[in-house]
Amino acid sequence: MRNHYLITITDYHRARHYTLSQVMTGAALGAIGLAALTLLGSFITIHFLSGELDHRGQDLAALEQQNERILIENQYLLAEQSALTEQVNRRARELTVLSDELAQIENMIGLEEAQMLPIGQRISAASHTAFERRWLLNSIPSGYPLLEGHVTSSFGMRDHPVTEGTRLHGGIDLRAATGTEVMSSADGVVEFAGHHASSGLGTMVKIVHNYGFTTVYAHLDRADVQVGQYISKGQVIGQSGNTGRSAAPHLHYEVHYLGRKLDPKPFLDWSIDQYDLIFEQEARIQWESLAETVRSTIRLVDQPSSQAALNWTAASP
Repeated sequence: MRNHYLITITDYHRARHYTLSQVMTGAALGAIGLAALTLLGSFITIHFLSGELDHRGQDLAALEQQNERILIENQYLLAEQSALTEQVNRRARELTVLSDELAQIENMIGLEEAQMLPIGQRISAASHTAFERRWLLNSIPSGYPLLEGHVTSSFGMRDHPVTEGTRLHGGIDLRAATGTEVMSSADGVVEFAGHHASSGLGTMVKIVHNYGFTTVYAHLDRADVQVGQYISKGQVIGQSGNTGRSAAPHLHYEVHYLGRKLDPKPFLDWSIDQYDLIFEQEARIQWESLAETVRSTIRLVDQPSSQAALNWTAASP
């Protein structure tokens, strides 16, 4: 056998004979098989890695989308947080202003000691006190019956400008040109409206108010109300003039309590910011029992909101 070599392998069982060409063929086939297996393994590995890479790419895309959503939500939350922060700051500023205004109202109505309480309790106390005082100021004559009031003749004994002799001036005279609007100084009902010749007061309006008070508006040019008509504080009841025993146009204004004439001056100056003035200057009225009656009356009606009471206080004369 030319170009062939015989290889004999002997063991204790038997002898085997191989030609070199068979060995090389087997080796080649083994190498080819190994290469094929290697290629197959590589293909499988590459295919697996490719699928894994696609999967990871999909996960990455999903993560990127989620990240974009998170960024958008984060921007929205930041904007919302900024708006809430601004709202909180605005509320804090409003609370500061409210606290300052409330302190002014408390000082005005004599509740300085309440400033140490929580603001809710302070508003409640101020609203109830303001409502009680506002009720009293609307029920009892207070403030001027003219938009601009200037006293020309006070209450008390004086020389009468028309008749001779000294006599009691039972009211107060206010400067007013003919045709000046005259307003009621409290809620009430008209008892008299017309010419009152026997008193010399000329054309006059008499209004009965709560708690025993009455007011008289005299020397009017005309009366714009009728007997029995209900009147609100500040409502126009007539126009000033020079009727009756009068030397010049003016308004004669009287305040009566249980039929007795009082000096109207303290009532003219009585307001929410000078609330205690009337109690010091007019001692003939049982103010304590009157205030308790007012409180009892207020308990029977609906209480106003705190803001409404504060608005009434701010709008006081």
